[in-house]
Amino acid sequence: MDINQSVTSLKGVGPAIAAKMEKIGVSSLQDVLFHLPLRYVDKTTVTPIRSLRHGDSRVVVGQIDGAQIAFGRRRSLLVGISDDSGHMLIRMFFFSRAQQRALQPGKWVWLFGEARLGAKGIEMIHPEYRVSENIPETQTTCASLTPIYPSTEGVSQAVWMKITDQVLDGALDDVQELLPSSVLEQFDMPQLANALREIHRPAKASLDDEGAIPADMRERLVFEELLAQHLGLRQLREQRENKSAVALDDAAELQQTFLSALPFDLTSAQQRVAKEISSDLERDSPMNRLVQGDVGSGKTVVAALALLKAVVSNGQAALMAPTELLAEQHLKNISHWFEPLGIQVAWLSGKQKKSERQAVLQGLQSGEFQLVVGTHALFQDGVEFDRLLLIIIDEQHRFGVEQRLALRNKGLAGKQPHQLIMTATPIPRTLAMAFYADIDVSSIDELPPGRMPVETVVVSDNRRPELIGRVREACSGGQQTYWVCPLIDESEVLQAQAATDTADLLAKEMPDISVALVHGRMKPAEKESVMQRFRDGEVQLLVATTVIEVGVDVPSASLMVIENAERLGLSQLHQLRGRVGRGSQKSVCLLMYHGQLGQNAKQRLTLMRETNDGFEIARKDLEMRGPGEMLGTRQTGELGLRIANVIRDQHWLPVVERIAGELLRDHRDVIQPLTKRWLAHQEVYGNV
Repeated sequence: MDINQSVTSLKGVGPAIAAKMEKIGVSSLQDVLFHLPLRYVDKTTVTPIRSLRHGDSRVVVGQIDGAQIAFGRRRSLLVGISDDSGHMLIRMFFFSRAQQRALQPGKWVWLFGEARLGAKGIEMIHPEYRVSENIPETQTTCASLTPIYPSTEGVSQAVWMKITDQVLDGALDDVQELLPSSVLEQFDMPQLANALREIHRPAKASLDDEGAIPADMRERLVFEELLAQHLGLRQLREQRENKSAVALDDAAELQQTFLSALPFDLTSAQQRVAKEISSDLERDSPMNRLVQGDVGSGKTVVAALALLKAVVSNGQAALMAPTELLAEQHLKNISHWFEPLGIQVAWLSGKQKKSERQAVLQGLQSGEFQLVVGTHALFQDGVEFDRLLLIIIDEQHRFGVEQRLALRNKGLAGKQPHQLIMTATPIPRTLAMAFYADIDVSSIDELPPGRMPVETVVVSDNRRPELIGRVREACSGGQQTYWVCPLIDESEVLQAQAATDTADLLAKEMPDISVALVHGRMKPAEKESVMQRFRDGEVQLLVATTVIEVGVDVPSASLMVIENAERLGLSQLHQLRGRVGRGSQKSVCLLMYHGQLGQNAKQRLTLMRETNDGFEIARKDLEMRGPGEMLGTRQTGELGLRIANVIRDQHWLPVVERIAGELLRDHRDVIQPLTKRWLAHQEVYGNV
């Protein structure tokens, strides 16, 4: 068999099955080999019925005692099975007359399924089974563990077994070993063909003590996959560097005027990152840089310095934020800074009046507006720029990849705009090495002087009256407080209602305290009005949903209560906590939980109590949640790794980086087939 042949060359794969397989990236025999199992089930041994426990997935061989149709809430076929050790039931809710006739008393049955404890003892619901006249001695065991493959509707596990059997028997020897022998010898790795066979058909005896595939076989594929992933991103970097962008002019004079007007000095970390960005922008290849920094580290000021370079270069720049509230905060800050310099900042959002929106669109198209701040409305059809040279995206993980691409494609013909992306959710070094090889990463790893760490306290909601008393005391003493109601529900209506009810309750409990409410269903003008009153000190207690998670800056707010904190992720808790502690006074965040804490929730809240370090929190969040959500891949599918796990396998990442450099230098001929083997069916956007 030619490994590049279509799957239609396999027995049992017609055009209909092939079309379904192609949807999940399997179109050739090589694709079949690299379509790796998700997990395995053990059909290699028979388990006595007496040994079955609830939840076990096991093989049983027994004789049929009898079968009957039972009528209850649901009509079902009950088949009694027994062996020398005990008795159990097969239960079927969907069955045919042919099945009833086949399952006759006295016959023997081999079955595999999950044991459940029912009203009449152990039973299996719709197990896999085979009926025979005699004890099925030749079918009591399988030669290897049974793999369970990722699949799609219409392609059963039985089909995957048949086609992988064919490919393993006929095409495995045709697999090309792409890694140089020096690399295999350096890490004492087995040949690729041997590792693939063991991964697809592992013998039970070959499993390690923890029931996993032997490390040398798994690591062989993990290493190659991570290497292909890294090389693919390095190629994207090379492609980007070969593209053309407008080199921006020096803006030192205007930048100095801007900095002189600020009531603070930049930290050394801000100065370092600003220089890195400036150096990128003065090149004629497009910048693609991520600026990460903890809550309150001053990313927006650094972004403002980049915006000024677009202005002096007679170009345009767009700053995009994921929420109206955050975008409005950026608009307010940047307008406040730039209007004294004679620079007007435009505003574009999906909730603008048609006449206002049309005026902005015309101004962007004509070049009248050099700077624009907005939400996802910036990348929609109908938004055209005269000379877009720079894009800044805040909290980039909240946008889908296609959205970020759509904005980049609004640049000049033949030129790509420079791109700066910012996040207050620091990317752990592990993740950056694995998935940001095509992007430059800058870290603002220093907080402004005078910032005091926020004290974090974990309390049960049984102590709610005590917390209300603490809030009353704080507000009466001149402090301002957030009370966050993060109802976890897809309905924004319910979230707003929960916050509304809480605001009403607190207002009744504290009639002498000024209480206000802000949530995502309010009109922008209403939200801004409430926030402005809070900033001005007219409101002492602000009840809010998680719309305040990012961007809201009120230095005098020093106390926060977060309800149902156990239901939030680490990064979101850290973002919320970052709304206090922005001034010089001591600040406290009270994490209120409901009921008995589970192990994961207890671990998250304990970590929040122990550290204010956003980089450490991000590292732990990665371990607990995985990389998908942190990298913004939930909108476009998961990361696409077939066997590697970025947490478990992070020890390979520095090695992969070094070996990738060697291949790029000495073995460039293997790079294209290696990336094609592992990445051909991924929609590779890179970190656009």
